Amino acid sequence: MPTPPPTGPLVTRGTLAAQVRALGVRQGDTLLVHSSLSSLGWVCGGSVAVVQGLLDALGPDGTLVVPTQTGDLSDPAVWQNPPVPEDWWETIRVTMPAYDPRVTPSRGMGVVPETVRTWPGATRSAHPQTSFAALGARAREITDGHATDCRLGERSPLARLEALHARVLLLGADYGTCTAFHLAEYRIPSPRVRVGRPGPEGWEVVTEVSISSDRFDELGHDFERDRPVLRGRVGAADARLFPLPDAVAYAVRWLETHRPRAEEI
Repeated sequence: MPTPPPTGPLVTRGTLAAQVRALGVRQGDTLLVHSSLSSLGWVCGGSVAVVQGLLDALGPDGTLVVPTQTGDLSDPAVWQNPPVPEDWWETIRVTMPAYDPRVTPSRGMGVVPETVRTWPGATRSAHPQTSFAALGARAREITDGHATDCRLGERSPLARLEALHARVLLLGADYGTCTAFHLAEYRIPSPRVRVGRPGPEGWEVVTEVSISSDRFDELGHDFERDRPVLRGRVGAADARLFPLPDAVAYAVRWLETHRPRAEEI
């Protein structure tokens, strides 16, 4: 059967820039973006046009930040989607390439973050599982110094973004993807877990704060009900824009009340 024609809307670099400006993005902003390219409609130029449009809206003094996580650099014993046979585990641990911010692709983040990661002049943080990439005036300030034993806490780009009064743009993405909420997990009593991953000297195990996006959609619903969130449409996508520090502060209070304490592993 022939492929049906696209239903649109037609999105271009220019229309995307205009619509995110209409939503409230300003020249000079520092913007953490979570995105779904497919939600936008038919984008002329695909992810490249999306990145160009965002950079146009931010201007030369702005900074675009995206998550470029690599959850596959982890212990195969905990893989679920899909799992692998137990007799493969040790071979995988021994042979898995270590993280290299220059070449290791992101996984499960979508095509827009991967486009930012490979963009000329992009910087990327050092954590082997929860890195961020950035373009613009404050890119290096945000991505430098990401401690390799601090996934999304006080020594991660999230804390830098908070200090810089960054804003979060959910572009066809839901609150379940909102990494800013994870910073709150470092500010409440949280269990610590052992995390396996490939390292520069071979397989390593580090101790980290336990993080989970469980109930982030519910948290986001309450945040949007109680706090100012700018809402609009970019192409066919629902879009939301809000201050990152506000989201973190709200999440601290919400998680303390709503999330049962997990046991240490």
